[in-house]
Amino acid sequence: MAESNKMRDMPVNKLMIQMGIPMILSMALQAVYNIVDSAFVGNMKVGSEAALNALTLVFPVQMLMVAVGIGTGVGTNALLARTLGQGNSKKAAKVAGNSLFLGVIIYVACFLFGIFGVKAYISSQTVDTEVLEMGVSYLRICCVISFGIIFFSLFEKLLQATGRSLYSTIGQVVGAVVNIILDPIMIYGIGSVPEMGVKGAAYATVIGQVVSAVLLFIFHMKLNKEFEHGVKFMKLDTGIIKEIYAIGLPAIIAQALMSIMVYVMNLILKFDPSAQTAYGLFYKVQQFVLFLAFGLRDAITPILAFAYGMRSRKRIQDGIRYGLIYTIVLMIFGIAITEIFPGAFATLFNAGESRVYFISAMRVISVSFLFAGINVAYQGIYQALDGGVESLIISLLRQLVIILPLAGIFSWFVRNGQIGVSLIWWAFPITEVIACLVGYLFLKRIRKNESNKM
Repeated sequence: MAESNKMRDMPVNKLMIQMGIPMILSMALQAVYNIVDSAFVGNMKVGSEAALNALTLVFPVQMLMVAVGIGTGVGTNALLARTLGQGNSKKAAKVAGNSLFLGVIIYVACFLFGIFGVKAYISSQTVDTEVLEMGVSYLRICCVISFGIIFFSLFEKLLQATGRSLYSTIGQVVGAVVNIILDPIMIYGIGSVPEMGVKGAAYATVIGQVVSAVLLFIFHMKLNKEFEHGVKFMKLDTGIIKEIYAIGLPAIIAQALMSIMVYVMNLILKFDPSAQTAYGLFYKVQQFVLFLAFGLRDAITPILAFAYGMRSRKRIQDGIRYGLIYTIVLMIFGIAITEIFPGAFATLFNAGESRVYFISAMRVISVSFLFAGINVAYQGIYQALDGGVESLIISLLRQLVIILPLAGIFSWFVRNGQIGVSLIWWAFPITEVIACLVGYLFLKRIRKNESNKM
C-alpha cells in the first residue's frame, strides 16, 4: 500500500519526477534500440540499402501492433489508477484481468495478419523484389511472434498504474539489452549462429520483447498486491471493457494514426526511394525525441487519474502545470540533439544515397518537436480527465487532417521539379503549431468542466 500512499500524498512535482524518469528512460531505450536495429542493418555487407528501405516499409505495421497494445494499456492504466484511488480493489482485479483477456484477442489478430496479409501490404509500397522479400520476411516474424510486445505493453501499464514504473523500466532495459546483443550475432552470423540478415534482426527483436514480457509478468504477480490476480478475473466483463476503451480507444486511434501517417508518407515519397528511406530513418530519430514526451505522458496520466479519483483539485492543477513544464524542458533538449548532430546520425545509419535527404529532414522537422511534445502532454492530460474526444481530435489534426494533405500538396511541387524535397518536411512544423493552438483551447475547456464537476 506504500505505492498507493505515494500516489496520494507525495508532492506532485516530486512524484512526477520519481515516476517519470524511469518511464522516460524506458521509452528512450526503446527508441535507441530501434535506432540500433537500423544501424546494424544499414551496415550489412550486402543489400544494406534495400534492407533499410524494407524496414521503413514494415515500420507502420509494427507501430500499429504497438498502438493497439499500448492503447489498451493506457485505458487500463487510467481506469486502474482511478479505481485504486477510489479504494475499489475488487473492480481493480477485474480491470487487470480483462486487459489480459483483450491481449489474447489482439495477439490472435496480429498472428493472422502475419500469415495472410503481410505480402499484400509490402507490395503496395514497392516494386523492388529484393525490398519486397526482405520486408515480408521481417514483418511475418514480428507478427507471428507478437505476443511479447503486446503483453509487455499491458504489464507495463499495470505496473505504472500502481506507481511501480521502475520495474517496467527494468523489464524494458533487459529486453533491449538482449535485443542489442543478439542483433549483430543473428544479422551478421557470429560463432555457430548462421548469418540471417534482416531475418536475424526480426528474431533479435521478438526475442527481446518476449524476455521483457515474461519479466514484467513476474513483477506484476509479485508486486501488484493492491488487488487479486487469477484466471477468474479474465472473465469477459463488457462493462469494464467499455470503460477501458472509453479511455484507451482515443490512444489506440492516436497511435494507429501514426502508422497510417507513415504509410501514406511512404506512398507520397514513392517517387524517390532515397527520400522514402530518409524519412523512415528520420522517423526513428524523431521517435527518440518524442518518446521522451510519451514517457512523461505515461506519468502524467496515472497521477492525474488518481487525483481525479480522489477529487483533489490542487493535485490535478499541479499535475497539469508540472507535466507541461517538464515536457517543454525535454523537447528543448531533443531539438538541440537533432539540430547539432544530423551528420552523426546519417553516418550511424550508413545512409548512403539518402544522406542529403535525411539531414535536410533533421534540420526542418526537428523545429516541430517543441509543439509536438506539448501536444503529447495535452493528450495525457485529456485521457486522465475524461477528455478522450479531445485527445482524438488532436491526433486527427496532427497525423491525418492537416499533415497528409499538406505533404501531398507540397509533393506536387517537388515532383514537378519546382522545388526540393525539403518542402515536404515543412508540413510537420506547420501541422504541430496549428494542433498546439487547438490543444490549448481544449485544455481550457476541460479544466473548466473538471472544476464544475468537483
